[in-house]
Amino acid sequence: MAQGNVPRRLTQLYAGLVLFGASVALQLRAGLGLNSWDVFHQGVAEHTGLSIGTVVVLASAAVLLLWVPLRVRPGLGTVSNVLLVGLSMDATLALTPTPQPLLVRVPLFLVAVVLNGAATGLYIAARFGPGPRDGLMTGLCRVTGRSTRLVRTVLEVTVLVTGFVLGGAVGIGTVVHALTIGPLIQFFQRLFAPREPAGAAGRGLPGQAAP
Repeated sequence: MAQGNVPRRLTQLYAGLVLFGASVALQLRAGLGLNSWDVFHQGVAEHTGLSIGTVVVLASAAVLLLWVPLRVRPGLGTVSNVLLVGLSMDATLALTPTPQPLLVRVPLFLVAVVLNGAATGLYIAARFGPGPRDGLMTGLCRVTGRSTRLVRTVLEVTVLVTGFVLGGAVGIGTVVHALTIGPLIQFFQRLFAPREPAGAAGRGLPGQAAP
C-alpha cells in the first residue's frame, strides 16, 4: 500500500480493529468455546489466581518480547490494537443479548469466525503494525518462509493445547476457530492488500518487519 495513502490506511486499520473486537464478543455470545488464546489465558488465570484480564495484558507483553529476535517493529496499529479491541468488544457485548437456541448460536459463531479473519486481514494489510500476537505470526512467517496459514494454525493449536492442559474451557467452536482462522486470514489479507504502484516494491512501510 502506498505510504501517502494515509486516510485509506487509517480507515482500514480502525475498521479492522473495531470489527475484530466485535467478532470476539460474538464468539463469546455464541457460547461454543473460547478461541485458542483465551483458552490459554483462562488456563493461566486458573493456576495463578490472576484475573483473565491481567493475564491477557501480561501475555501480550510477553509476546511483544518475542518480537525482539524476530526484528519486528511495533507501530500505531500495535498500540491501537491494545486500546481499541477491548472497547469494541465491551460495546458489542453491551449491545447484543446472549442467544439460547443452538440453531441461532451455531450460525452466530460461524459468522464471528469469518468476521474475525476478515478483520485481521484488514488491519494487517493497512501496515501500521500488527497486534502483539499477529506480529509474532508475521515475524515467524518472514523468518521461516512459511505461509500465514501454516504459521497461524501452528500457533493457534499450540496455545489451545497448552490452555486445555492448564484447565481452560474448550468447546467445538474452539477447534473450528483454531483450524480455520489461518486460512481465513491469509485469504482476506491478500484480498484487502491494494496493488503496489510501479517502483514501490522494496520500499519500507510503517510497521513492517525491520530489514
